[in-house]
Amino acid sequence: MTKEKLALEIIERLKKEYPDAGCTLDYDQAWKLLVSVRLAAQCTDARVNVVVEDLYAKFPDIDALAAADVDEIEEIVRPCGLGKSKARDIGACMKILKEKHGGKVPKDFDALLKLPGVGRKSANLIMGDVFGEPAIVTDTHCIRLVNRMGLVDGIKEPKKVEMALWKIIPAEEGSDFCHRLVYHGRDICTARTKPYCDKCCLQDICMKNGV
Repeated sequence: MTKEKLALEIIERLKKEYPDAGCTLDYDQAWKLLVSVRLAAQCTDARVNVVVEDLYAKFPDIDALAAADVDEIEEIVRPCGLGKSKARDIGACMKILKEKHGGKVPKDFDALLKLPGVGRKSANLIMGDVFGEPAIVTDTHCIRLVNRMGLVDGIKEPKKVEMALWKIIPAEEGSDFCHRLVYHGRDICTARTKPYCDKCCLQDICMKNGV
Protein backbone atom coordinates (compact mmCIF):
# COMPACT_ATOMS: atom_id res chain seq x y z
CA MET A 1 0.00 0.00 0.00
CA THR A 2 1.39 3.42 -0.94
CA LYS A 3 1.67 6.13 1.69
CA GLU A 4 -1.07 8.07 -0.13
CA LYS A 5 -3.48 5.12 0.03
CA LEU A 6 -2.51 4.36 3.62
CA ALA A 7 -3.17 7.98 4.56
CA LEU A 8 -6.64 7.96 3.00
CA GLU A 9 -7.55 4.70 4.77
CA ILE A 10 -6.32 6.03 8.13
CA ILE A 11 -8.26 9.27 7.63
CA GLU A 12 -11.50 7.39 6.94
CA ARG A 13 -11.13 5.05 9.91
CA LEU A 14 -10.31 7.87 12.31
CA LYS A 15 -13.36 9.78 11.05
CA LYS A 16 -15.57 6.88 12.10
CA GLU A 17 -13.77 6.48 15.42
CA TYR A 18 -13.76 10.19 16.34
CA PRO A 19 -16.52 11.86 14.29
CA ASP A 20 -16.73 14.98 16.47
CA ALA A 21 -13.03 15.55 17.12
CA GLY A 22 -12.02 19.18 17.31
CA CYS A 23 -9.61 21.48 19.07
CA THR A 24 -9.33 20.59 22.76
CA LEU A 25 -8.46 24.17 23.74
CA ASP A 26 -11.52 26.21 24.72
CA TYR A 27 -11.95 29.55 22.95
CA ASP A 28 -14.69 31.74 21.52
CA GLN A 29 -12.51 34.36 19.83
CA ALA A 30 -9.43 33.99 17.65
CA TRP A 31 -7.12 35.91 19.97
CA LYS A 32 -8.02 33.58 22.83
CA LEU A 33 -6.84 30.59 20.81
CA LEU A 34 -3.55 32.44 20.26
CA VAL A 35 -3.20 32.86 24.03
CA SER A 36 -4.16 29.28 24.79
CA VAL A 37 -1.86 27.68 22.25
CA ARG A 38 1.08 29.63 23.71
CA LEU A 39 0.17 28.47 27.22
CA ALA A 40 -0.21 24.87 26.00
CA ALA A 41 3.52 24.46 25.34
CA GLN A 42 4.68 21.72 27.75
CA CYS A 43 1.29 21.88 29.49
CA THR A 44 -1.97 19.97 29.13
CA ASP A 45 -4.88 21.54 27.30
CA ALA A 46 -7.10 20.73 30.28
CA ARG A 47 -4.97 22.85 32.61
CA VAL A 48 -4.79 25.68 30.08
CA ASN A 49 -8.60 25.72 29.84
CA VAL A 50 -8.82 26.26 33.61
CA VAL A 51 -6.07 28.89 33.82
CA VAL A 52 -7.41 31.09 31.02
CA GLU A 53 -10.70 31.53 32.87
CA ASP A 54 -8.83 33.49 35.56
CA LEU A 55 -6.77 35.32 32.95
CA TYR A 56 -9.83 36.54 31.02
CA ALA A 57 -11.69 37.44 34.20
CA LYS A 58 -8.96 40.00 34.90
CA PHE A 59 -8.03 40.87 31.30
CA PRO A 60 -11.17 40.39 29.19
CA ASP A 61 -9.95 41.62 25.81
CA ILE A 62 -6.93 42.35 23.63
CA ASP A 63 -6.62 45.92 24.89
CA ALA A 64 -6.59 44.83 28.51
CA LEU A 65 -3.92 42.18 27.93
CA ALA A 66 -1.85 44.54 25.80
CA ALA A 67 -1.83 47.07 28.63
CA ALA A 68 -1.29 44.52 31.40
CA ASP A 69 1.87 44.34 33.45
CA VAL A 70 3.80 41.21 32.44
CA ASP A 71 4.21 40.27 36.10
CA GLU A 72 0.44 40.25 36.57
CA ILE A 73 0.01 37.96 33.56
CA GLU A 74 2.78 35.69 34.84
CA GLU A 75 1.14 35.40 38.25
CA ILE A 76 -2.00 33.96 36.64
CA VAL A 77 -0.41 31.73 33.99
CA ARG A 78 2.35 30.30 36.22
CA PRO A 79 0.51 26.94 36.70
CA CYS A 80 1.06 26.28 32.97
CA GLY A 81 4.84 26.36 33.42
CA LEU A 82 7.39 28.66 31.77
CA GLY A 83 5.34 31.52 33.19
CA LYS A 84 7.78 34.33 32.57
CA SER A 85 8.38 33.66 28.87
CA LYS A 86 4.73 32.84 28.19
CA ALA A 87 3.54 36.02 29.92
CA ARG A 88 6.06 38.11 28.00
CA ASP A 89 5.01 36.57 24.66
CA ILE A 90 1.30 36.97 25.36
CA GLY A 91 1.64 40.62 26.32
CA ALA A 92 3.83 41.40 23.30
CA CYS A 93 1.55 39.48 20.96
CA MET A 94 -1.53 41.39 22.10
CA LYS A 95 0.29 44.72 21.64
CA ILE A 96 1.15 43.79 18.05
CA LEU A 97 -2.44 42.72 17.32
CA LYS A 98 -3.65 46.06 18.65
CA GLU A 99 -1.04 48.27 16.98
CA LYS A 100 -0.45 46.52 13.64
CA HIS A 101 -3.55 44.44 12.92
CA GLY A 102 -6.44 46.56 14.14
CA GLY A 103 -7.08 44.30 17.12
CA LYS A 104 -7.64 41.27 14.92
CA VAL A 105 -5.73 38.03 14.39
CA PRO A 106 -4.26 38.15 10.86
CA LYS A 107 -5.52 35.64 8.33
CA ASP A 108 -2.04 35.15 6.94
CA PHE A 109 0.37 32.36 7.83
CA ASP A 110 3.52 34.45 7.51
CA ALA A 111 2.02 37.30 9.56
CA LEU A 112 1.12 34.82 12.30
CA LEU A 113 4.69 33.50 12.36
CA LYS A 114 5.92 37.03 13.10
CA LEU A 115 3.90 37.18 16.34
CA PRO A 116 5.85 36.52 19.55
CA GLY A 117 5.68 32.89 20.65
CA VAL A 118 3.94 31.70 17.47
CA GLY A 119 5.62 28.91 15.52
CA ARG A 120 4.44 26.79 12.62
CA LYS A 121 2.33 24.51 14.83
CA SER A 122 0.44 27.43 16.36
CA ALA A 123 0.06 29.23 13.05
CA ASN A 124 -1.35 26.12 11.41
CA LEU A 125 -3.80 25.64 14.27
CA ILE A 126 -5.06 29.20 13.87
CA MET A 127 -5.31 28.92 10.08
CA GLY A 128 -7.23 25.64 10.30
CA ASP A 129 -9.52 26.21 13.27
CA VAL A 130 -10.21 29.93 13.04
CA PHE A 131 -10.11 30.53 9.29
CA GLY A 132 -10.93 27.08 7.88
CA GLU A 133 -7.80 27.05 5.74
CA PRO A 134 -5.73 23.92 4.94
CA ALA A 135 -3.50 23.17 7.91
CA ILE A 136 -1.35 20.44 9.39
CA VAL A 137 -0.57 20.77 13.09
CA THR A 138 2.50 18.73 13.96
CA ASP A 139 2.22 18.45 17.72
CA THR A 140 3.77 15.60 19.73
CA HIS A 141 0.80 13.28 19.13
CA CYS A 142 0.93 13.84 15.37
CA ILE A 143 4.68 13.25 15.16
CA ARG A 144 4.54 10.08 17.27
CA LEU A 145 1.55 8.55 15.51
CA VAL A 146 2.45 9.23 11.88
CA ASN A 147 5.86 7.65 12.51
CA ARG A 148 4.29 4.58 14.12
CA MET A 149 1.70 4.25 11.38
CA GLY A 150 4.31 4.46 8.65
CA LEU A 151 3.10 7.69 7.07
CA VAL A 152 6.57 9.14 7.63
CA ASP A 153 9.80 7.25 8.16
CA GLY A 154 11.70 8.18 11.29
CA ILE A 155 11.16 11.93 10.95
CA LYS A 156 10.90 13.76 14.26
CA GLU A 157 11.54 17.40 13.33
CA PRO A 158 8.10 19.11 13.26
CA LYS A 159 8.56 21.12 10.05
CA LYS A 160 9.90 18.09 8.17
CA VAL A 161 6.96 16.00 9.36
CA GLU A 162 4.58 18.75 8.25
CA MET A 163 6.17 18.93 4.80
CA ALA A 164 6.04 15.15 4.41
CA LEU A 165 2.36 15.04 5.37
CA TRP A 166 1.41 17.82 2.96
CA LYS A 167 2.46 15.44 0.17
CA ILE A 168 0.07 12.65 1.19
CA ILE A 169 -2.79 14.22 3.19
CA PRO A 170 -5.54 15.94 1.14
CA ALA A 171 -5.45 19.65 2.02
CA GLU A 172 -9.08 19.74 3.14
CA GLU A 173 -8.50 16.85 5.57
CA GLY A 174 -5.34 18.07 7.30
CA SER A 175 -6.77 20.06 10.20
CA ASP A 176 -9.39 17.51 11.28
CA PHE A 177 -6.94 14.65 10.75
CA CYS A 178 -4.50 16.22 13.18
CA HIS A 179 -7.24 16.78 15.78
CA ARG A 180 -8.19 13.12 15.50
CA LEU A 181 -4.57 12.10 16.00
CA VAL A 182 -4.65 13.95 19.34
CA TYR A 183 -7.68 11.96 20.49
CA HIS A 184 -6.21 8.69 19.23
CA GLY A 185 -2.85 9.48 20.81
CA ARG A 186 -4.42 10.11 24.20
CA ASP A 187 -6.75 7.12 24.21
CA ILE A 188 -5.03 4.37 22.23
CA CYS A 189 -1.63 5.12 20.71
CA THR A 190 -0.23 6.47 23.96
CA ALA A 191 3.21 7.85 24.71
CA ARG A 192 3.84 6.88 28.32
CA THR A 193 2.58 3.30 28.11
CA LYS A 194 2.74 0.65 25.43
CA PRO A 195 0.08 1.50 22.84
CA TYR A 196 -3.24 -0.36 23.14
CA CYS A 197 -2.91 -1.99 19.72
CA ASP A 198 -5.58 -4.58 20.54
CA LYS A 199 -8.14 -1.76 20.75
CA CYS A 200 -6.88 0.17 17.73
CA CYS A 201 -9.06 0.70 14.66
CA LEU A 202 -5.85 0.81 12.59
CA GLN A 203 -4.33 -2.40 13.93
CA ASP A 204 -4.34 -4.29 10.62
CA ILE A 205 -2.85 -1.47 8.55
CA CYS A 206 -0.45 0.18 10.99
CA MET A 207 3.07 -0.30 9.67
CA LYS A 208 4.63 -0.35 13.12
CA ASN A 209 2.03 -2.21 15.14
CA GLY A 210 3.15 -2.31 18.76
CA VAL A 211 6.23 -0.14 18.32
